[in-house]
Amino acid sequence: MTEVLVPAVRLVRWVENFTARHGVTQLSTSGGSLCGAAEDGSRFSARLPFTQEYDGPATSADFVSALALPHSWGVLLVRKGGFAVARLEAERMVESKVGQRHVQGRTKAGGQSQQRFARRRDNQARQAYEAAADHAARILRPGSLVTGGDHGAVEEVLADPRLGGVVVTGPWLAVPDPKRGVLEQAVQDACAVRIDVTNA
Repeated sequence: MTEVLVPAVRLVRWVENFTARHGVTQLSTSGGSLCGAAEDGSRFSARLPFTQEYDGPATSADFVSALALPHSWGVLLVRKGGFAVARLEAERMVESKVGQRHVQGRTKAGGQSQQRFARRRDNQARQAYEAAADHAARILRPGSLVTGGDHGAVEEVLADPRLGGVVVTGPWLAVPDPKRGVLEQAVQDACAVRIDVTNA
């Protein structure tokens, strides 16, 4: 099984291409997803973003029309090397901040030197998370939040009491050190339809 991300505007064409490759495909709805089963045994299961459940007609056009992005939502990406935070209104990014912080790499030295490096690295990471939390508290509003990067780093930032109003929703985004391009791609991925495909 493989997962693919498909922008909603391309989903109808994606289903048509799936049918062309695998033969007549029967569509159905199950578990809040749009499912397809092709005559060659291949199948797919498509899920709307933001953990929306779908229970409408079993057509790709109806599935796409059911997609409703939150009026106000956010993205928070955090790794030790940096962070990115954005507030959006539907698909429009209204405010964002990307920051990089240097965090000491691991050292091969042993004994006290290794402990000193570890303490310095932990302090640098904590400062980076505090900076991310400061910007997140300033930019984000209560509501849906899509997160990604490093699980531990995101948890550290979200532990800030100023972020108590955000509600983390799917999907989790696996991203490299956040930069502007990474943030922009993350926004697109958060809005995409996620499809699990099993080829016969």
